[in-house]
Amino acid sequence: MTQVATPETRAPDTEAIVVDEVFPHAPDVIWKALTSGDLMGRWLMVPKGFEPVAGNRFTFQTNPAGEWDGTIHCEVLEVVPNERLSYAWKGGHEGNVGYGSKLETVVTFTLSKAEAGTRLRLTHSGFVLPKNDTAYRNMSEGWKKVVKNLDRVVAEEASSQRLH
Repeated sequence: MTQVATPETRAPDTEAIVVDEVFPHAPDVIWKALTSGDLMGRWLMVPKGFEPVAGNRFTFQTNPAGEWDGTIHCEVLEVVPNERLSYAWKGGHEGNVGYGSKLETVVTFTLSKAEAGTRLRLTHSGFVLPKNDTAYRNMSEGWKKVVKNLDRVVAEEASSQRLH
């Protein structure tokens, strides 16, 4: 028997944001910026309770909206030192439309060797469209800025390491 997918049985369309950048630094310097709560606060947001350990739960705080208090609930899913960091990123509220709508996504940072240093591939996946259109649009632009901030923090860290 052939089963036909109907709008009710088909999985919702999901989208991912991907930012791919090559940094002129070694993976361990970038890894430090990805996995240090103090450094993370300089390029993304200040995490509460972050540790780069699978199963660790932590939060970020952003602007509240409607019934959502602005808390982003995260859980570390995967840690492969100097290669891969992945965490669940959940926020929003079911009652919100647009900014602050319920969001259940995954953020993954993958590091690999590149000719000019280290390639960082950031993938933020699981945006359900059209429900998460606003978050998808805002975060598509936001992650580009965040990666530029990360580049700045990594460069500062690399420079301070050379001075010591």
